[in-house]
Amino acid sequence: MKRWSLFALTTVFAGTLAGGCSTLDAQQREWIFQPSDRSWGNTASMTADMDDVWIDFKSSLTGEPARLHGLWLGGKPESVDTPVLLYLHGARFNVAGSAPRIQRMHALGFSVLAVDYRGFGKSSKGLPSEDSAREDALAAWTWLAARHPQQRRYIFGHSLGGAIGIDLASRVDDESGTIVEGTFTSISDVVSSFKWGWLPFSPFLTQRFDALARVKDIGAPLLVVHGALDDLIRPELGRKLYEAATVPKMFVLVNGGSHHSTNTVGAAQYRAALNQLFRMKPPEDPPLQDEPVQLSAQRL
Repeated sequence: MKRWSLFALTTVFAGTLAGGCSTLDAQQREWIFQPSDRSWGNTASMTADMDDVWIDFKSSLTGEPARLHGLWLGGKPESVDTPVLLYLHGARFNVAGSAPRIQRMHALGFSVLAVDYRGFGKSSKGLPSEDSAREDALAAWTWLAARHPQQRRYIFGHSLGGAIGIDLASRVDDESGTIVEGTFTSISDVVSSFKWGWLPFSPFLTQRFDALARVKDIGAPLLVVHGALDDLIRPELGRKLYEAATVPKMFVLVNGGSHHSTNTVGAAQYRAALNQLFRMKPPEDPPLQDEPVQLSAQRL
């Protein structure tokens, strides 16, 4: 997520007084998701080897047909031993903006389905919300499960996508594990971590993304990865999320990793954690660089 500014927070309170709750809700959804049909830099060119996927469903929120656009990066042919990953991206850029991270997760041994929430990219238009993103994630998971019923299926979320992923994992019972990177306990905790977080904003939040409450309900192993240099979502929030989980779990702190580079800098740490927690075999001839491995694990 892009850091909120003091100006934005001031506008929230002004909007509350001037426009009421509906205006406040829309403003928060806009600032949290920052929906866009743009990718980051030249990342769109990196999707050339990925297949377009379309997921159609009827929204229980709107009662209207909805369509999600996704990207698929999988081995051909696949076997039942190939793990499958649902990739949930963060704010601001469309799914193509996550192409480098999608490719790295594929290099770690996963076939990957990455999707855009409604309001992003080529998915159905509209201003996304916490509820609509939850529904989109579940629709994508249902699609994935129907097409890969014999394979181990995992949930991955980066930043905001991590909170959405935790919520999804708390609602389904057929995932083999969940991985979150650079994610948080709740929007309230994120805003509180800023220098002006002492302001009384919490009563005005409509989009709470309370991953801390949801993580206690997941039933499969959890891997929490965080960059030590992440100055947007502080590592202590990731650690707190990890500590609240009651399933077999692991916390990986990547030295030198920022909010956006952790997946690259921590490649070897990822590989070691996947093997230790999920018993995943490393792919042959991995193209990823080696880094010192520092893991913190707890098995319950």
